[in-house]
Amino acid sequence: MPCASLLTSPLPRLPFPTTTTKTHFKPRHPCPIMSLNQKPPPTPNPNLLTTITKLLWGPSLPPQLLISTVRSTWSAAWHLMMSQLAPSDPTGNYTRPTSQFRSNSTQFSRQKPKTLHLYVGLPCPWAHRTLIVRALKGLETSVPVSVASPGVDGSWEFRDRAIPDGDRVVPGLDSANGCKTLREVYKLRRGGYSGRSTVPMLWDVERKEVVCNESYDIIELFNSGLNGLASNPDLDLSPQPLKKKIDEWNQIIYPNVNNGVYRCGFAQSQEAYDSAVNELFSTLDMLNDHLGSSRYLCGDVLTLADICLFTTLIRFDLVYNVLFKCTKRKLIEYPNLHAYMRDIYQIPKVAATCNFGAIMDGYYKILFPLNPSSIRPAMPSGCEHEFLSQPHSRTSLSSVDKNVQVPVL
Repeated sequence: MPCASLLTSPLPRLPFPTTTTKTHFKPRHPCPIMSLNQKPPPTPNPNLLTTITKLLWGPSLPPQLLISTVRSTWSAAWHLMMSQLAPSDPTGNYTRPTSQFRSNSTQFSRQKPKTLHLYVGLPCPWAHRTLIVRALKGLETSVPVSVASPGVDGSWEFRDRAIPDGDRVVPGLDSANGCKTLREVYKLRRGGYSGRSTVPMLWDVERKEVVCNESYDIIELFNSGLNGLASNPDLDLSPQPLKKKIDEWNQIIYPNVNNGVYRCGFAQSQEAYDSAVNELFSTLDMLNDHLGSSRYLCGDVLTLADICLFTTLIRFDLVYNVLFKCTKRKLIEYPNLHAYMRDIYQIPKVAATCNFGAIMDGYYKILFPLNPSSIRPAMPSGCEHEFLSQPHSRTSLSSVDKNVQVPVL
């Protein structure tokens, strides 16, 4: 699955016609200030606004007609923005667009491994999968990465403003093509490109071509297709005897959890939200029960299914519980799920892929229709590194070597 700067489709510039301007639509881009080519209007003088409101209404609320008019106008504008941000079916259920560039093992085998370059964005859970598998397999040197940031218009852009944060991955410049935006990179491919510019994206530097922008295809390649370049080639996150189980778990986790949180946050009707939130939490309940007797989803071995679940869990209390209305329970209220998440977080190299500040900024400051103020809330204490580093006691569930489950070089 891809992230188009967390948006499935860019938002249009909203038309607010006046007597001197014509109503028109600009090309679609997500934009917190709803303007791409103009500076935002000057902030009204708060003293003047206060004086006018006191003259009109005194200490009371504005008249009901004004309130209902503003409410109706905002509701219409919100539905217009949401229809572009998160396409839905007639009942208001969010429908995620499919990836445009898929690759199978045969196509991957034709690539020259040393010409691959990975593009990611830190807020995106789908891109996060690729960073984790790349780190666990020891492909950091063989597959360089460029980390994009969500721009003010919601598109992925590259900028050299990040402050180093220890060994954590931080945003930066495009080290492969020197582009300013990810859209520019996509356009470099033969024949150009005008579709959704999503992360993660695997790029062939030599051929100037998009190899793949489907996250699961990429993590399968990193797991087993580049062992000749990996410093940890013996780690197999998708062993043949477990492939069926991994697929079965993915069939549960993807629609109900990975995409389930988005179905909650992007629902455009009460019925769609109720259905999504019930399916999400019934699945979390089931997972919590299962992990009470199993260290990982498929037993004693960490697999790709665990990686896919982890990148949603690590964002749950940080973002989805609040912004996406996944409010029935916090993840920290699930003892087995939260300990399981800490277990994976504490695997060497995984914590370095988790940039919580970038994740929060990418959601709260960019998803304008869900958070018009762009105010980023305080980080929950249960999401801080010190808390996530506390003992998880999950090794007692392993029937094999309890000390080294995931060897990482």
